[in-house]
Amino acid sequence: MSKESPSTETIIYPKPIPDTPPALVKKIGKITYRVWAHFSETSTETMEDKIKRMLREEVRQMMENE
Repeated sequence: MSKESPSTETIIYPKPIPDTPPALVKKIGKITYRVWAHFSETSTETMEDKIKRMLREEVRQMMENE
């Protein structure tokens, strides 16, 4: 009886910049996820501003749903 190897599928979207290491590698079960981060060079919003905006929006939505 032969033992079948698990099938593997590689999906990369969007295509990472060559020779750039992934920002995060996480293995869940038999699947390894490689994540690259991309930040806009033309953005005027800081990461702190973005997080605050997202939190404000989430709180606003929670208040509407009460």
